[in-house]
Amino acid sequence: MMNLPTLRQLQYLVALVELQHFGKAAARCFVSQSTLSAGIMELENLLGARLLERTRRRVLPTPLGGEVAARARQMLGIARELVEMSRYGSEPLCGPIRLGVIPTIGPFLLPRVLPSIRHGYPGLELQITEDRSQRLLERLGEGTLDCAILAFPYPVGELEQLLFWEENFMVALPRKHPLARLKRLTTPRLESNELMLLEEGHCLTDHALSACHLERSRAGATFRGSSLYTLLQMVAGGQGITFVPEMAADSELMAPGEILLKPLDEPGPHRRIGLVWRKTYFRKEDMTLLAAAMRQTLAPRATGEAYQPT
Repeated sequence: MMNLPTLRQLQYLVALVELQHFGKAAARCFVSQSTLSAGIMELENLLGARLLERTRRRVLPTPLGGEVAARARQMLGIARELVEMSRYGSEPLCGPIRLGVIPTIGPFLLPRVLPSIRHGYPGLELQITEDRSQRLLERLGEGTLDCAILAFPYPVGELEQLLFWEENFMVALPRKHPLARLKRLTTPRLESNELMLLEEGHCLTDHALSACHLERSRAGATFRGSSLYTLLQMVAGGQGITFVPEMAADSELMAPGEILLKPLDEPGPHRRIGLVWRKTYFRKEDMTLLAAAMRQTLAPRATGEAYQPT
């Protein structure tokens, strides 16, 4: 029978590739550096190839080592699911679930829905990671996340998706802005030379521009920020206007007395929010329950009706 790598050896390799340091990798794996080094050496001997380049300051994967580590993440994810299937498969929303969420949803959605979810499912252990959409999809593919909350439309390939909410955008502007007298704002009213947007990689900007039928290259943005917080600070300082999602309207980001919010008078919904996961993920029923719990919590506080997926 062919000798195969152990899961422990694969854990060592993944930790070293991610941390690029023997001491940190050993600490993550709860072993000594000598034990970790011996495990990596056994793995390299078994495969008959060098997987890591060792320098004085850090450890780097060889091209083959990087490929093996990517496969190892997937294998470790499958092994983890086997354990969870036996432990938590019989109870709804119980045990750990690694949830990703994008920055333009997480700060506004999670504080609303988590208390009721934890009350309804006390055995659930949500491990939350915030990142941009593309990186969350990569982590789903690697098996280091179980599911993610994204804004749609967004291409997710072969992943399963379940929409549970929809909303429109609002325009945030300084209180003394000339447009402050209007109740609603249409695209022609928006002065493109003072429009501030999120930088590339944030889908909120794409969705907002799409709602206004504007192309990013023609939007004439005067400032591109890394977060909504930065953009809203600029708005509060009178430097321009920006788009915000409806669910952010009552957040602490809105500087009282400095920022006004006006509805964007363009046909909606401007974006939909949903949960995505791998087709092979064994907790599909839990995904449906999680999405339903979020929808039910959001519904009483919404400005409009909840989105009902078909």
